[in-house]
Amino acid sequence: MREHLLALLITGIFVYLLTPIARSLAIRFGAVATVRSRDVHKEVTPRWGGIAIWLAIILGILIASQLKLLSKAFLQDQQIRGICIAATVICLLGVIDDKWGLDAITKLAGQTLAAAILVNFGVQLLWLPLNGVTMLPTSLGQVVTILIILVTINAVNFIDGLDGLAAGIVAIAAGSFFAFAYLLSVVYNFDRAGAPSLLTAIMLGACLGFLPHNFYPARIFMGDSGSMLLGLLLGVAAITLTGQIDANAIASQNFAPTLVPLLLPFAVLAVPVIDLSLAIVRRTKAGRSPFTPDMGHLHHRLLKRGHSQQSATFALYLWTALIAIPVAASAFIDWRINLLSAFIFFVPTLFFSLHRKSLPKA
Repeated sequence: MREHLLALLITGIFVYLLTPIARSLAIRFGAVATVRSRDVHKEVTPRWGGIAIWLAIILGILIASQLKLLSKAFLQDQQIRGICIAATVICLLGVIDDKWGLDAITKLAGQTLAAAILVNFGVQLLWLPLNGVTMLPTSLGQVVTILIILVTINAVNFIDGLDGLAAGIVAIAAGSFFAFAYLLSVVYNFDRAGAPSLLTAIMLGACLGFLPHNFYPARIFMGDSGSMLLGLLLGVAAITLTGQIDANAIASQNFAPTLVPLLLPFAVLAVPVIDLSLAIVRRTKAGRSPFTPDMGHLHHRLLKRGHSQQSATFALYLWTALIAIPVAASAFIDWRINLLSAFIFFVPTLFFSLHRKSLPKA
């Protein structure tokens, strides 16, 4: 745990120190978010926060590779290289989009390329924990892997609409992933869980280091360069936890339900995936492209109910935690206690979200 926390802390410090530099570069090269009718922010704000996040994550991985315990994660060094290359490709795609704007087809092609790089380096689903273990044919595993990566990239990208929202939700998701992966890799010695425990610790540090610059009122946005990068890495964590660790072996340790590795990715990504799904249905029914921006996202609906930016962001944090934490905790806590705790937490979360004036508007 000490070395994981060190990797988290180092990455967070790197992001915190690098973000003002990324902000200056964005202002210098005109990579800024102007104020449009559908936007929530009221002032022109620099993008390219993703550059700081990307660089800090790469540096965090390189430093972690030199630490005694975390170096075990680099037994799958081919996968680590693939993750770094794919992260670079997706960040570069976002940097270009943040500056000049790319059409939906071009962005989708770039996202698919990044996902294909991961598959080429061995990051793919090997089996699913259904009815014991269902082995996947190589070709099917590769296709499903690419689809999962595309969904997570766009889910995080879609929810990045309020100051601090995407970074906070990904931090909660990464923290939940980390707790479960750490249990597998360090406590129960599942070697294949080493890479996701390292990656999620680094992601958590990156989000926490970025939030002071990005929380309301944001001095910089992560932009597509950051949201797509974090979405890609969340997808990688889901794949390496769900599809590369034998669920029967987990169950044999008598500490976690067999389905936890399958349910956890859906739980931690529930809020952004729900937002993405609703957006696709809403826009398709209206005869528009699923990638056409609108003001129907979950955070827009909370704002219309009278929430301030801060309280709307906090409400979505609560929903993410409400869904993700109980699933991750089921590996540690009796399901009855877990269910009762989740229900107790559900009531104030629902009340807070539906209440029209939870906090005074800023």
